[in-house]
Amino acid sequence: MGVLVDIRDVSKIYNPGENEVRALDHVTVSIDEGEYVAIIGQSGSGKSTLMNILGCLDVPTEGEYYLHGKDVMELDDDELSDIRNQEIGFVFQGFNLIANLTAFENVELPLIYRGVRKSKREELSEIALEKVGLGNRMDHKPAEMSGGQQQRVAIARAIAQAPPVILADEPTGNLDSHSTGEIMDILEALHGEGRTVILITHNNEIAARAERTIQIRDGKIVSDSKIVSDSKIVSDGKIVSDSEGNKGYGGENEDEIKEEA
Repeated sequence: MGVLVDIRDVSKIYNPGENEVRALDHVTVSIDEGEYVAIIGQSGSGKSTLMNILGCLDVPTEGEYYLHGKDVMELDDDELSDIRNQEIGFVFQGFNLIANLTAFENVELPLIYRGVRKSKREELSEIALEKVGLGNRMDHKPAEMSGGQQQRVAIARAIAQAPPVILADEPTGNLDSHSTGEIMDILEALHGEGRTVILITHNNEIAARAERTIQIRDGKIVSDSKIVSDSKIVSDGKIVSDSEGNKGYGGENEDEIKEEA
């Protein structure tokens, strides 16, 4: 697997000058193809700004961003749009379904915009809805479905054209615990198929289901923990626990990392 995301010394600054706000402050991080990563932070931490940059919805004020080796800063609007349409499947907290369309039509609509021929987009939409367990709800409109079912439609829409990257922004934020479990199971299954899943969340329990957890605070990355095997957790390049329960990390964020792990 190669490097998918390579962010180097990236800052995002609003209101430059005396009253400037640094939503991101010299962030450097890389994500490999096929990883399952949770980016965790509280409101105002900068995680949503980072998500927008990762998803090519916004560009940094300073620094470099390479996606699949392409310098995002050098791409024009049409090229950025192509990346969003073909390489990234977005899942948002608010579902963003069209109320007067059925589940099938909501999934099919982006494929129409992408110029996919009718027979192919119908096939892709049906397969995607079947994959998220809604094969028997294709003709239902959003108002006729639960919140969990609506989010599954949103996931089906995101994966219909098999993008290599799933970018999920608080995908369980509006759901009950049962629906949350269902959505997380679907994301894990997509990762199991080889897709890169990047999950944005403020919830420690949700983040703990990922293989890697990046914590962001005040626009800076404060910890980066990764499960490298069933017995080892690595944080910031150091083994912080092993199968014997031994701890090997003595940094200032040790307590937070233990809690995340």
